[in-house]
Amino acid sequence: MTDFIYSPSRYVPFRDQEALERCRKIKREEIEQHPNPDFKIRVVKDDDIEFIWVTDMFHRIKAAADAGRRIVLILPNPCPVYRHVARLINRFRVNCRHLYAFAMDEYANEDGVIAPETWPQGFVHAMKKYFYAQIEEDLRPPEAQFIGPTNQNYRDYGKMIADLGGGDACYTGPGWTGHLAFIEPDAPEFQAASLEEWMTFGPRIVTLSPFTLAQNSLHGSFGMSGDIARVPPKAFTIGPAEVIAAKYRMDIHNLTVHGTQTSWQRLITRLVTHGPVTPLLPTSIHQLLKTDCYISESAARNIEVDWDKGY
Repeated sequence: MTDFIYSPSRYVPFRDQEALERCRKIKREEIEQHPNPDFKIRVVKDDDIEFIWVTDMFHRIKAAADAGRRIVLILPNPCPVYRHVARLINRFRVNCRHLYAFAMDEYANEDGVIAPETWPQGFVHAMKKYFYAQIEEDLRPPEAQFIGPTNQNYRDYGKMIADLGGGDACYTGPGWTGHLAFIEPDAPEFQAASLEEWMTFGPRIVTLSPFTLAQNSLHGSFGMSGDIARVPPKAFTIGPAEVIAAKYRMDIHNLTVHGTQTSWQRLITRLVTHGPVTPLLPTSIHQLLKTDCYISESAARNIEVDWDKGY
């Protein structure tokens, strides 16, 4: 039998064949092993990921409230799971006057104009709807403490977080390209001469990868229909600097297609946790940091051919 040899498409940001093949072969039982003891990888049941995230957020919010100190969270969106955090806040009557929440990214149009929080598909809209508005009114912080990027503040966004002491916790998860927030590996706005330079980059407006358009077109907020024309072409995002500066980091890998065994995340999970640390795999920066990384059983599942499944 003759092998068919080819290189990845030029549209694929990370094309190191040796690293790709090595990571494809990582088995479920090997995935938790990592040379950095501060980068703690744990494989957990699919249904436990949401519980772990919710309880971690609530614990940090309540501990800060009990101590009378400020807490700054850097949050991904859109995420209906935040309503569960709000339920716990309401049930235990936690006064959130100390809470500051920053959306880590938001869509923008082709001219770099950031979507307003009134746009129903927007990330800040979701953060306000599923988190802020779900907290009972007498327990909420001032709305000005639930912060998203705007056309007026985006140039100062990194400074706004830093002026509050930086993120006390930053919650992330890799996109199809390995992006972290919307730090895309193929965005011209994040091109750097070295990893060290890239690690210093802060917030900016970026061009979204075609793969991110495809990924997000499968989200419920865009109709789950592959409508790539409906996903905006650009976005605002925090930079690597804000992630690195956070006092605590949790990276979550648990995305499947509506609870099936189909997951575009299965390979990128292996690449960002066990591949090279490179701007071409932005989430890989966690390998150099102290991060709790939770991988669902579905994402950790061995990568195997299954012709019976098709699409």
